[in-house]
Amino acid sequence: MAADLPVEERIVQVFRHLGITQAHVGASVAPDWRGLATKHPTLIASLTLVCPTALDPNDLSAVSAPITVFIGDQGPRPERLRRAVAAVRNAAVIQLPDYLGETWSDVVADRTREVGVPMLEFLHCVDQRNASKALTLPESAGEIAGISYRVRGTGPALILFPLALAPSQWDPLLATLSAHYCTITLGGAALGTVAYLEVRGRLGYLAAVKRLMDAIQVRPGEVIVEVGCGSGVLIRWLARQIGEANRLVGVDINRFLLREAAALAQQEGLAERVTWQEGNAEALPLPDASVDVAFACTVLEEGNADRMLAEMVRVTRPGGRVGVIVRAVDASWWVNLPLRTELKMKLEAPGRLGSGVAVGGCADATIYRRFHRAGLTGLTLFPHLVPVTEADPRFTLFQQQALATLDPTEADEWRSAVAEAESDGTFFMAQPFHCAVGTKP
Repeated sequence: MAADLPVEERIVQVFRHLGITQAHVGASVAPDWRGLATKHPTLIASLTLVCPTALDPNDLSAVSAPITVFIGDQGPRPERLRRAVAAVRNAAVIQLPDYLGETWSDVVADRTREVGVPMLEFLHCVDQRNASKALTLPESAGEIAGISYRVRGTGPALILFPLALAPSQWDPLLATLSAHYCTITLGGAALGTVAYLEVRGRLGYLAAVKRLMDAIQVRPGEVIVEVGCGSGVLIRWLARQIGEANRLVGVDINRFLLREAAALAQQEGLAERVTWQEGNAEALPLPDASVDVAFACTVLEEGNADRMLAEMVRVTRPGGRVGVIVRAVDASWWVNLPLRTELKMKLEAPGRLGSGVAVGGCADATIYRRFHRAGLTGLTLFPHLVPVTEADPRFTLFQQQALATLDPTEADEWRSAVAEAESDGTFFMAQPFHCAVGTKP
């Protein structure tokens, strides 16, 4: 299978393999469903989006099927999503009260009934209107065009894409959904946050990680743990850099991502090099003073940062090093477009683009003082700008976020500037990060 085969064409092959002519679709991450919606909209019987990171009405203009969008009501994202949904003629919003719907939110586990009940009502209503036909497939699992699938239940087809970083994914609802539908859950390195993490880990973001590891100065024989390893893209890179002289451990709370990480390590011949452990960064499943290096990249934003840092220090031996990268919501972006000064300053303002931060999380320069308060010495502290270009999956997301904050006149100016910059190949953005390394006395 060609590595550059578009996601939507892979999905079409899954449809054909399973004999599906039309299906309900449940998703979160836009790159998973965007191509299907724009190029194969007739395959979609309905679309349910659960706490999407961003939404461009243009992506849904060809979809005539009904659309439901679940959103939280906390943070800056809900208002942008509501405005986007209002511009889609066949879409409606269902709001989850007192909820922060970020990429790491375990929304189906946290709000099982509040998502499950209205979702089933929505699907049943569409089925009654369209006289949807039941699909009978044996319970099975497999892989087509680099996309893994698992089939459960009988009824109209329901395709479930990955739910961003949610540890439980759709699992809390699968029994209920498969009692009414032939549910096909999808996974693999081509979809969802796994695809995002894998691509990000091979582009400009890797330069920040390299600088972090240069400051850590890994030595032969040391035990290294990555806290919040995700799909394992960074620890696999590290395994290739340092050879076989070090023991590597990847820890993540997300069972879904750990399964994908193990599968990717197996594919790359690194299964014997990395040990995978399920665990919470706020209570690491490792003994005191058991590793020489503990590092975490864009993880301290997603929970209690002080507890995570304290745990990293706890498991590190005296003389060992702790390294962290966090997003910098307090620092300016760079948007390389020919815009008037006022609009450029608005777009580059700290916190304007990117994801939110959990209560107690850290995504600012306080990370430097936190390292000092944690008792770490010999500190190496530095900011880092990461370029984001068209090859990066975040590029489209950040553009959608930017457009959602602009009024119509500003949006026209943005589009004109983008067209001019794209014509001469100079359009890029750059995201700021804070990086810190310290030694345990």
